[in-house]
Amino acid sequence: MAIHEVGVLGAGLMGSGIAEVAAKAGYETLVREVTEDLAARGLTRIETSMAKAVEKGKLASADRDAARKRLKTTTKLSDLSGCDLIVEAIVENLDLKKETYRELDRLCKPETIFCSNTSSLTITEMSAATQRPDRFAGLHFFNPVPIMKLVEVVRTIGTSDATAETVFAFARSLGKEPIRTRDNSGFIVNRLLVPYLLDAVRALEEGVGTAEDIDKGMELGCGYPMGPLKLLDFVGLDTTYAIAEIMFLEYREKRFAPPPLLKRMVLAGRYGKKSGRGFYEYGGGK
Repeated sequence: MAIHEVGVLGAGLMGSGIAEVAAKAGYETLVREVTEDLAARGLTRIETSMAKAVEKGKLASADRDAARKRLKTTTKLSDLSGCDLIVEAIVENLDLKKETYRELDRLCKPETIFCSNTSSLTITEMSAATQRPDRFAGLHFFNPVPIMKLVEVVRTIGTSDATAETVFAFARSLGKEPIRTRDNSGFIVNRLLVPYLLDAVRALEEGVGTAEDIDKGMELGCGYPMGPLKLLDFVGLDTTYAIAEIMFLEYREKRFAPPPLLKRMVLAGRYGKKSGRGFYEYGGGK
């Protein structure tokens, strides 16, 4: 089916980024947040991002203005009823997501495609809350959405061929490089990345090397742009811990189990850059 109007659930970091790329790609874009204040913050985030793109010469002023006109916000879930495709980017809480999808399923036209931006929860379980598992898929963007090119298109055992191809084409229309993956917790990227990050924590925990040496080893020895412990600080230790817990429950394999050190750091409020302290200390944004 043709996609003309896109709905985005959530105007946080990921939701606002998804809304931005959709509007820039020419789609009428409606963003739903639970309060007017959160919706306004999301719009400000989008406007700031596009202003920086214009300043760097990556976006023409006219294109910025046109994209902004395509963007609207609402606090009413019912306003998304006319959307052709809805991307959900709310908090990683399965019960809340399922409750939201049940309501959307009742409100939206039968043709509407539902997509979740989840990074770790299974798409199948969310789709089971609706009467349209054939029109349900995963669409996992990466942060920051306007810059990162990759999108994981996740197909469940119930996703129809038409839906899978429509979602893949939609991702490509946003200027992204989509890849196909099955509905396994973590999909492709996190299934490979999370055990690597957790092993780095275990290496530090076991005294294999200092945080600086572990990171330097992977940066200079493997050519990685950022060492694993620095990356954990950037992603957020609490976020990684939550994802690892979900993946461990799915696979029951030790490689997905959060190390005790990671758990203790999260309990101590050492979330990484956003809290000012993780494996490294951050002052003045450095």
